[in-house]
Amino acid sequence: MGTILNTKLTPFKADHVGSFLRSEALKEAREKFAAGTIDAESLKAVEDQEIIKLIEKQKESGLKSITDGEFRRSWWHFDFMKDFLGTRQIDGPPYEFHGITTPGRLIDIYEPIRYNPNHPFFEHFAFLKAHVGDDYVAKQTIPSPNMFFQPNIRNTPVYSSIYDLAKDLSEAYRLTIKHFYDLGCRYLQLDDVYWATLVDEGQRKALKEEGLDPVEVARLAAEILNNALQDKPDDLLVTMHVCRGNFHSAWIYSGGYDVIAEEMFSVNIDGFFLEYDDERSGDFAPLAKSKNQNIVLGLITSKTGDIEDKETIKSRIKEASEYVALEHLCLSPQCGFSSTEDGNKLAYEQQWEKVKNMVAIAEEVWGL
Repeated sequence: MGTILNTKLTPFKADHVGSFLRSEALKEAREKFAAGTIDAESLKAVEDQEIIKLIEKQKESGLKSITDGEFRRSWWHFDFMKDFLGTRQIDGPPYEFHGITTPGRLIDIYEPIRYNPNHPFFEHFAFLKAHVGDDYVAKQTIPSPNMFFQPNIRNTPVYSSIYDLAKDLSEAYRLTIKHFYDLGCRYLQLDDVYWATLVDEGQRKALKEEGLDPVEVARLAAEILNNALQDKPDDLLVTMHVCRGNFHSAWIYSGGYDVIAEEMFSVNIDGFFLEYDDERSGDFAPLAKSKNQNIVLGLITSKTGDIEDKETIKSRIKEASEYVALEHLCLSPQCGFSSTEDGNKLAYEQQWEKVKNMVAIAEEVWGL
């Protein structure tokens, strides 16, 4: 089993984005905590217990990279972003997804952003790694620094220049990544919706109306990531998931990767998790611009409980291999099953049926 750790800086052929549907025990504990009938320590005890169960469930399903399911988070990004020095979570405008409106939350930058050596996610990762064991890989997921460039976050009086914000973000993330590494993290995933805003025609138009060139913005997004990763150790696998919105099975952005491919693939990381579960993502042709990086094809939808047809998925993998060598391709769901604690519209056990089907497909395609 020890050979599982030898990923050679590639994602696993059957991998996943990170979040899983919350268990009933966890939902109940969160409700009690919100109502004030249990304290934070009691909630943490339930989180610990449910994460340990989740770790074993992932192993049983055939996964080799193991996350905590984001069980300690309410939202995939806000819970991490709010704990840098100089940031906090506040009420904000709701987010409009197709067919649904989310609760309003926002990150406020009230002082220059700085690395927080006591960020709670460090403790969360240490717990995960201790319980995953040495025969599997503990995978840490965090939002990309580009998430701070959402317009309603970026427009802050603390930073008069977008480039000053970029500089501070890169440094805060560089030190944060180093801290995770020092704790034993060898697989880090950056989740990034910002790239998806740059493929969406409506969002590109909005940027132009702000006086911003989408191409220059994409170059800055790549520069921020490359600066944050400038000290990346040789044995740290870093991937990026480009998300198009995932709330209660709803989505926000659409558009092919062709308009950002050159800039996106200039990011010095080991692999890209790209959504390809429906026509909103365009075709595979932009993958030809990747630079021997690994492409994790998000062909398994996390938005429904329907089980994908194996032959259909194999056919799509073969199609993608016309642009990227099969050895550099992997398979995953297009996004997490529960980017927020609300979760997508499928049953708890259905997510595991989908994961097992995905693992079986990967075994047949790559002969695992």
